[in-house]
Amino acid sequence: MSLIVSRARSTPLPNLLAWRALGFRTICSGRLGLAPSSPHSPAPAGTKILESFKEEFEVGSGVITLETGKIARFANGSVVLGMDETKVLSTVTCAKSNSPGDFLPLTVDYQEKLYAQGLIPNTYMRREGAPKERELLCGRLIDRPIRPLFPSGFYHEVQIMASVLSLDGKQDPDILAANAASAALMLSDVPWGGPIGVVRLGRIDGQIVVNPTMDELSSSDLSLIYACTRDKTMMIDVQAREITEKDLAAALRLAHPEAVKYIDPQIRLAAKAGKQKKEYKLSMLSEKTLEKVAELAATRIESIFTDPSKGKFERGEALDDIGKDVIKVFEDEGDQESLSILPKAVDTVRKKVVRSRMISDGFRVDGRHLDEVRSIYCESHHLPATHGSALFSRGDTQVLCAVTLGAPGDAQNLDSIAGPPKKRFMLHYSFPPFCTNEVGKKGGLNRREVGHGTLAEKALLAVMPPEEDFPYTVRINSEVMASDGSTSMASVCGGSMALMDAGIPLRAHVAGVSVGLVTDVDPSSGEIKDYRIVTDILGLEDHLGDMDFKIAGTRNGVTAIQLDIKPAGIPLDIVCESLENAREARLQILDHMEREINSPRVQDGTYSPRLATLKYTNDALRSLIGPMAALKRKIEEETGARLYFDDGTLTIVAKNQAVMDKAQEKVDFIIGREIVVGGVYKGTVTSIKEYGAFVEFNGGQQGLLHMSELSHEPVSKVSDVLHIGKYITMMCIDTDVRGNIKLSLKALLPKPEPKSASGPEKVPVVKDTVSVETSSFGETVASLPSVVEPPQKSKLAVPAVVIRTAVECDEAEKSSPVDKNAKPKRAETVKPDRKLKSTASKQKEEEALKSTAPEETMTNPVSSSKAKKPSRKKKQSEKEAGESTSVSARKLKIGTEMTAKVHQVRTHGLVLDLGDGIRGMYKFEGEEEAEFEIGDELQVKCTSFTTKGIPVMALVDDEEL
Repeated sequence: MSLIVSRARSTPLPNLLAWRALGFRTICSGRLGLAPSSPHSPAPAGTKILESFKEEFEVGSGVITLETGKIARFANGSVVLGMDETKVLSTVTCAKSNSPGDFLPLTVDYQEKLYAQGLIPNTYMRREGAPKERELLCGRLIDRPIRPLFPSGFYHEVQIMASVLSLDGKQDPDILAANAASAALMLSDVPWGGPIGVVRLGRIDGQIVVNPTMDELSSSDLSLIYACTRDKTMMIDVQAREITEKDLAAALRLAHPEAVKYIDPQIRLAAKAGKQKKEYKLSMLSEKTLEKVAELAATRIESIFTDPSKGKFERGEALDDIGKDVIKVFEDEGDQESLSILPKAVDTVRKKVVRSRMISDGFRVDGRHLDEVRSIYCESHHLPATHGSALFSRGDTQVLCAVTLGAPGDAQNLDSIAGPPKKRFMLHYSFPPFCTNEVGKKGGLNRREVGHGTLAEKALLAVMPPEEDFPYTVRINSEVMASDGSTSMASVCGGSMALMDAGIPLRAHVAGVSVGLVTDVDPSSGEIKDYRIVTDILGLEDHLGDMDFKIAGTRNGVTAIQLDIKPAGIPLDIVCESLENAREARLQILDHMEREINSPRVQDGTYSPRLATLKYTNDALRSLIGPMAALKRKIEEETGARLYFDDGTLTIVAKNQAVMDKAQEKVDFIIGREIVVGGVYKGTVTSIKEYGAFVEFNGGQQGLLHMSELSHEPVSKVSDVLHIGKYITMMCIDTDVRGNIKLSLKALLPKPEPKSASGPEKVPVVKDTVSVETSSFGETVASLPSVVEPPQKSKLAVPAVVIRTAVECDEAEKSSPVDKNAKPKRAETVKPDRKLKSTASKQKEEEALKSTAPEETMTNPVSSSKAKKPSRKKKQSEKEAGESTSVSARKLKIGTEMTAKVHQVRTHGLVLDLGDGIRGMYKFEGEEEAEFEIGDELQVKCTSFTTKGIPVMALVDDEEL
């Protein structure tokens, strides 16, 4: 070993070439071997020299490479197909012995492991688990075009595995895997009638794009996957946004030559590195056996399948009886070899009888014409407690569809290295055993169910509203109730009606129909001599026919297509001709669906879901979630709604509007929402002041509810309307730059009817007589004998709180009983900075205050302020005063005269008890304080109100009366 190391150190070659100097060959099969001393000398026995073969070619704008011989060399065939930095490995293996069944046990497994993008799985075990939905669909995409090309009678088990090794995120690897599988079959020793070419086309702004990238597909209105041999179509898969049949046919004709470009490189690679095809045993029916079975059963089979009165199960039972009679004949003859293949022989005879009658007579097993659609029954809103439902029947095929609406957070996480990360529209197709009157076990994901559901999902996705307009996550459950052909297309029809029933604004209804094909082929050349296109095929016609062409769309165009065939290809012209037959049948089905429901149903019931999306800061959302999401779970448990959180977004999903209101109320109370002028909020009164109340709402925010905003009617005390702890609903009427919020109760109350503004009639009265008038405002005022003159307006500043309207104040001043000849007394102002403290208890009952008629005394005016003033104390009893008008303290306004009691005597004035717990203010003039005592009753008049709403009173002098 030291000699080898010294040789390496003394070699003046780069490290890359040092291996050659040491005599080592390339690593092969996990071992290091010594290379021969001379490149021309033969390799030692049992030593394999690693050799790879490669083919490069262009399709569209990309360069594609096919390489074999470097990895997976033990498989029957292996190919690595690369495009840019994306590489996919496909391998083929075949069992040595024949399978006991009478069908080809072909298995296609497609794998996308996260290491292809440098990621570690997010699962608990940190490794990939069961096949995902996308992997199952890609496996079906590979299976469908290659299965018909295996020779008839080849029943050996074959497994194809396609693995994504590297993914650059540009190309979808499904098309690459299908072409790699075709190349691997060509290199293997398995008999196969390929190769095939598979290509994807898109259409962006009306221009066809070959092999579009995943980014280009997001803006394309067409995703067409086309597989073919050199001259025939093998498989079509389409997802489109209402593309017309004419444009679709043109795209198909353009796709064929592009797909053929994959064929010649595979043939060249197989010529270089392909294996010799083995001779496998084929399970073929002998002509002798077929002739004998036809002689025994053909007439009876024809009588069964020409009787349209027999249904699916009646025909099946009659066919079983024929098979038993044929088996009995062969058992009596002791032909054990033929007994094992008798079921296949009887089915072959049945196939010939049915197909020949359809081609020659143009009639089908149920008596319909070739282009006739079965009877249709539609019923929407079949399940009342669901968000939307529909029952669709076409002949014996029946499907029940139910729609469920959820929040954006309910979207399915695809967890795939290719394609979108989430899916918000899902259609789950279920095919239970009872729908075919069979007994079976219901397991997990079924490839057929996944494929049929995805086809219906793609058909309906084209008419779904965009996420910006309809943010719900939508799930359709399609339950097959009975199956007799084309249940996937029935799921499209039922799903479209169920979406309309759920109130989802679809652009149009979508219907689907399956078209079949029956051909008469020349046995010697394999060319089609005659054919018939069959519309709306039965399950039996699907089994015995050559094509199952599922086409779904609206009145405007096609939205989804899936073509599966049984022979080794059909001409593209027949495929394009079938598009028109499908369109005519689709329009008939749409007529029935639109008669049942033609517009989204209005959802206003108990089972009508609601969704609200609200914007908050992330800090606010964290406070709503709470520690360990405890607060979120509590809200969900108490309300029944579901909360979903995203970056700055809260989404609430509720079963109905009542649950939504309850949930929003909880959220608003905890974190609030943006205050909007004109918005209606609910809150709790936290404190009451003289000028209004403070209300806590919207997650702890405080707002002022001023007493002027409590009611349309005048309110003298805030406590008469509100109390601390009261839960109220109010409107935000204003906010300012400092964050102050002004609230209103009366903005939510109906406005009272306008009242007449005309003043009271002035009726002349006799002197010494007091009469009573009623003003237009419904208040009782006194009219004195003399002509009433309105008093002068107070010169006090206008209070900040408007207690009376201007019209009410004018009418009150006009109705005040003031002597025309008397000198108006100027009201004194009171400084509002002195806080009045009441020591007397508030009166619990309202007193009726009466004004006393004044004495008719003549006094000379006194110019000096020190002159003797008339007595202001009440000198007459209520009997002597005569009749007067009682005024409630609650109706106090400017100009109102009433009797008040002295509650407190202050240095500069009096605190007056006006009744009903209301206090008034009076300011002294000169040395008046000596003339008053607590408890004295005074005749006063309201002249103004302070900024805090406290009435300012003036004394009514004897000379004024």
